[in-house]
Amino acid sequence: MGRFAEALRAQGLGVIAEIKRRSPSAGELRPDADPARIARAYALAGAAAVSVLVDERFGGTWDDLRAARAASDVPLLAKGFFSTADDLRTAKEAGADAVLLLLRDLDDDTARALLAEAKDFGLDTLVEAHDAAELDRGLALDAPVLGVNARDLSTFAIDRETQLQLVARAPRDRVVIAESGIVSRAHGAAAELAGADAILVGSTLMRAPDPAAKLAELVSRPLVKVCGLTREEDVAVAAEAGADLLGFVLAPESPRAATHVLPVPDETLAVAVWVGSAGESDAELDQVHTVEPGKVRGRDATLYRGGEAVARVVDLPWQEDDPSHWERAAGTDGRVVLAGGLGPENVAEAIAAVRPWAVDASSSLERSPGVKDHARVRAYVEAARA
Repeated sequence: MGRFAEALRAQGLGVIAEIKRRSPSAGELRPDADPARIARAYALAGAAAVSVLVDERFGGTWDDLRAARAASDVPLLAKGFFSTADDLRTAKEAGADAVLLLLRDLDDDTARALLAEAKDFGLDTLVEAHDAAELDRGLALDAPVLGVNARDLSTFAIDRETQLQLVARAPRDRVVIAESGIVSRAHGAAAELAGADAILVGSTLMRAPDPAAKLAELVSRPLVKVCGLTREEDVAVAAEAGADLLGFVLAPESPRAATHVLPVPDETLAVAVWVGSAGESDAELDQVHTVEPGKVRGRDATLYRGGEAVARVVDLPWQEDDPSHWERAAGTDGRVVLAGGLGPENVAEAIAAVRPWAVDASSSLERSPGVKDHARVRAYVEAARA
């Protein structure tokens, strides 16, 4: 693997930040985009790699790739409709570290030949699939880096659910990229938890007033969870404030139990909270607490996606304190969701001490059990995302 693939294998969720002036589905995005300036800004904002559209249908040229190469040392993906060895040679000479190969437009023999040509040129490849059949083709071709595009290039419709299912199917020995349809940190987190090593984001960044600032927002951690939601108005306030994860306690014995998972905005993820074992719900994620006799719930929990454990929730004992709580959380391996006693007053300090993947608050944000104090919800999210 070359440095493009190696950059995407780094720990945590990487982002391939894209430079494109227009999109066939969205029209003009940023006609005056300066690829040199944007590539440099993307690198400073934390991009693992930068994708540069070189096709005129997207307002791109090979000079855009050359300008990005001159301005930054970040790995570059040349993105276009490539079908010949000459295309790959041009990409290499223009400064690319990797090239896109679209299985939709290539038969297996051509794709196999291009994979070999790319290797000879010292280029990595991003082999892109749009459906299960194409993913299977990419696996059979032994492509080391696979992209799963949520956008149907014929209709331009986005199907994120199918994308995540395909990402989850890909073997863990491949580098897997979730492409298109990602507009929020929660969307990126969903791809990460499904098994993606990185996400490719283009239109969302190019539409933003400051593309690099939007990129920094997408890659920032921790995620912010507001839990114990029982009312639609509280869901709306938490989402508007910028919460990424919205939690609904489906344990009837809890003082803030909800009867079901309420609808959440598309830019967020719903989390169903259970004790003992997960049941059926409309949530994307399940948080399952251990059982402790005489208590509403046990101390800690596991976060699941589709039955697969994806994070550890490190909490306080029910209605008790523990002075070593943050230290214990900081020493926990893997993705950590820090919960227990967090609120606007201390969440920033907790984040600095623990460096969790997500933070979770519930009772400290209430006026009464299950009823949120909107001012405290906003203050908590603001403090956590500062």
